[in-house]
Amino acid sequence: MITVHHLNNSRSQRILWLLEELGVEYEIKHYRRDAKTNLAPTTLKLIHPLGKSPVITDGDITVAESGAIIEYLIEHYGEQFQTSAKSEAQRQNSYWSHFAEGSLMPPMVAKLVFDKVRSKASPFFVKIIANKIADKVMDGYYNPIIQANMSFINSHLENNEWFAGTQLSGADFQMSFPLEASVAKGVGKHFPAIEAFVAKVHQRDAYKRALEKGGEYDFA
Repeated sequence: MITVHHLNNSRSQRILWLLEELGVEYEIKHYRRDAKTNLAPTTLKLIHPLGKSPVITDGDITVAESGAIIEYLIEHYGEQFQTSAKSEAQRQNSYWSHFAEGSLMPPMVAKLVFDKVRSKASPFFVKIIANKIADKVMDGYYNPIIQANMSFINSHLENNEWFAGTQLSGADFQMSFPLEASVAKGVGKHFPAIEAFVAKVHQRDAYKRALEKGGEYDFA
């Protein structure tokens, strides 16, 4: 039996979506973020030393990291989502699976951090300085990267039904989280192909079932 150690409002939601698409029997162990810090509870460290989600256990096997989990589940249970060896679909699947966390998420996380700096800084004179620093870093570095990434993704989706072509693949599950976040935060509003991709994902019956089982998820 597969167990998903699922943290609310986290990357583990895409693992639930994949499992629902696969039709594999699984169970969910729910964890809640700390209301003040928004961090995962320390009890997750009992499953994996880093104490982060998602993590799955499959018998005696423990797999962490979204990309590794998606690869594991598709390799063992998801023949329908496997791409042909040495094909263009396989190359695209591999590229976008790595792009999601390697290129797309870091500047988005930086934006989230600087947004928190703006909102949490005090007293007033410190807030003014913090805002100026945050604006300079974002405008001079991270915002151009985010916009370039989004434009690149949007262009690809304009010409492809899914990230690896006509077939749903691991890359779509991996890319779903950052693109859901971008649309929810308003970053994707100028990129219609990205918005269409997220809407298409949200319309899938398997996604809806995963959302019901996973619970609170702000990006849905």
